[in-house]
Amino acid sequence: MSALDLAERKYRMLLERLGALDGVVVAFSGGVDSSLLLCAAVEALGERALAVTARSEATPPGEADRAEAVATKVGVRHLTIQTGEVQDPTYQQNPTDRCYHCKGYLFNNMLALAEEHGLEAVVEGSNMDDLGDHRPGRKALGELGIRSPLMEAGLGKAEIRALARARDLPVWDAPSAACLASRVPYGDPITPAKLLRIGAAEAFLQELGFGQLRVRDHGAVARVEVEAGALERFADGQLREAVVKKLTGLGYTYVALDLAGYRTGAMNEILADTE
Repeated sequence: MSALDLAERKYRMLLERLGALDGVVVAFSGGVDSSLLLCAAVEALGERALAVTARSEATPPGEADRAEAVATKVGVRHLTIQTGEVQDPTYQQNPTDRCYHCKGYLFNNMLALAEEHGLEAVVEGSNMDDLGDHRPGRKALGELGIRSPLMEAGLGKAEIRALARARDLPVWDAPSAACLASRVPYGDPITPAKLLRIGAAEAFLQELGFGQLRVRDHGAVARVEVEAGALERFADGQLREAVVKKLTGLGYTYVALDLAGYRTGAMNEILADTE
């Protein structure tokens, strides 16, 4: 059995799990995980699936537009809501369990929408590859009864990308995204202005053709992570000058390139060192 055949078998399991529910609200960011989940929900439930995209100052630039494009392609009802987690004093303090508070805020809104529309469950796009990192948000999901059908079906990221590609979803190869607050070291305050400059810095680097990237905000220092294969592009003096000019114009004093390259959960490495 090929890898794609195995993924398709898991996808059929996903359809069965979704089909057993009396309607779902899909927490839909527009990334590849939630896009495949939404595609399956529409296939299994038709009009009993509702996509809901949350927006706030912590939403990466372009994410909402990408979500709208995918929702239109799969033909699903799509709502966009504004969330106010950035105004929450606990969230602003940026504790190590920030995601717990954020997810609680977000999914209580989703549950209210599910009740309003007469839908049984709220589902979200965590997958098997999400089990190995520091993810306090999963505690909130468990407490609120939020389902993670991709994980329940045993699907990992590579399988999800393959299935999304087979279904011609435009985001099948999109870079992994996360809320902009994940670029700020724990304990450093989260502010709308800080999130705005992170988003602007990352948008500029994307315009230069960098794919998977992060701009980690260390106060006066912007620590740039790009994929290892793209590090050599910074040998170009004109590109370096353009990046420094843009990022210092956004308020950073220093611009540093992380030679380890992009990796998921880089801000959690300090937690591992502490432990």
